[in-house]
Amino acid sequence: MGGRPIGLVFPGQGTQRQAMGAPWRDTPSWEPVTSEISEATGEDIADLLLHATTEQLRRTDLAQVSVFSVAMTAHAEAVRRGAFDGPVVACAGHSLGEYAALTAAGAYTLSAAAALVAARGRAMREASGAREGTMGVLVAAPLESVEHLVDGVRQEGADVWVANVNAPGQTVVSGSPEGVGRVADGASSIGAKFIRLQVGGAFHSPYMAPAAEALAAALKDTAAAPRHLPVVANVDARPYDGAVGWTELGTRQLTSPVLWEESVRTLTGALGCGRLVEIGPGRTLAGLIRRIDPGVEVVSVDGPAALD
Repeated sequence: MGGRPIGLVFPGQGTQRQAMGAPWRDTPSWEPVTSEISEATGEDIADLLLHATTEQLRRTDLAQVSVFSVAMTAHAEAVRRGAFDGPVVACAGHSLGEYAALTAAGAYTLSAAAALVAARGRAMREASGAREGTMGVLVAAPLESVEHLVDGVRQEGADVWVANVNAPGQTVVSGSPEGVGRVADGASSIGAKFIRLQVGGAFHSPYMAPAAEALAAALKDTAAAPRHLPVVANVDARPYDGAVGWTELGTRQLTSPVLWEESVRTLTGALGCGRLVEIGPGRTLAGLIRRIDPGVEVVSVDGPAALD
C-alpha cells in the first residue's frame, strides 16, 4: 500500500447486508474476534454475520453490532498480516464506526467497545420505539441551502434537524416523519434530490436524548486508555488521544450532527494522513472521501483479497 502516514476509517450503520461476514469466515481472525464479541454482547455474532436476514439486520441493535464485528475482524486480520505498510497515525469512524475507530486506536479493549456498541444499539432502538422518527439524504445542494430549508420547516412547527454533513452535496436530515416529509417536499426548491433512508429512527437528533442518557451511564462505567492514537470525533471533527472526553463525546454524538466532511479534512490536513484505509463492509466512506478530498489516496478493505 506505500509508506505514507495512514488514517483508518470505519463505516457506520446502513452498510450492513446479508452474509457480510462470509468473506472473513476462513481467516484466522474470524473465530477469536467473533467469539469475544459474542461473549461481550450476548449475541451469536458468527450466526448474525452469516445467516441474519435483511429484515433482522434492519433492527438498529443487530445492525450496529454486526457492522462493528465485521470491521473489527477485518482490522484484526489486517494487523495480523502486517498489511499496513505505512505508519497508522489516526483513526475516525462514521457514527457507529467511531467505536471501531476507538478500538483500533487502543482507547477501548474489543470486549469493552463491543459492550458499548450493544448498549448503544439497544438504547437507540428503545428511543426510536418511544418516538417515531426517520431520516433522509439531500443530494446536490450546498449545506447552507439545506440548513435554510430545515430551519424554515422547524420554524413552521415540524421537528427536523441536520444529522450528518457527509460530503459536499450530501447532507442527511433527521426528525419526525412530518418534518422529514416537508424537507422532502422542499428539496427541489434548493436543487436537491431527496432519498429516504431505511432507518429505525431519528438518529443524531434531539429525539435520541433518552438513548444518550442510557449510553452516558455505560460510557461512564467503561475505562478508556489514558493515551491512544488520535481519534477524530464526529461531534466537533477534532482529534482526541487520551481518556478525557469520550464519555461526553460519545453521549453528545447521539443527539448531534456527524461532521464527517470536516473529520476527513482533519485527517488529511492537521493529522497528515496521505492515505485513508476504509475497514468494514462496503465502500461508502471511500466514495464520500473522494468527493471531500480528491487528492487523497483511499483504499477499501471489504474482504481479505484487499489485504494481499
